[in-house]
Amino acid sequence: MIIVVGSVDGRSESLDRLVKISLEHVHRSRGEDGCIEHVIQIDCEDPLRLRFFERWRDAAALRTHFARSESRAFAQEVARLCSKPPVMTIYEAEAKSS
Repeated sequence: MIIVVGSVDGRSESLDRLVKISLEHVHRSRGEDGCIEHVIQIDCEDPLRLRFFERWRDAAALRTHFARSESRAFAQEVARLCSKPPVMTIYEAEAKSS
């Protein structure tokens, strides 16, 4: 499984648009083959920061997601709306039974 953790820092004048396009992206991504989970949350310590958490079946599914024109357009618009560059970290993970 692949886990993606990221955040974007908006500006007060762009936050509404940033939330709108982020929710659209999350909802679209959930329908993609290989998407297990895709969520966005507002950081309660910094309300201008949006946090993303994603789980993908495998690296191929994530590569396909990143290659979609909608994903590229989303990333470009996010970059214009943020106060600093977005942060994203990708992890390979294995589920363990408890």
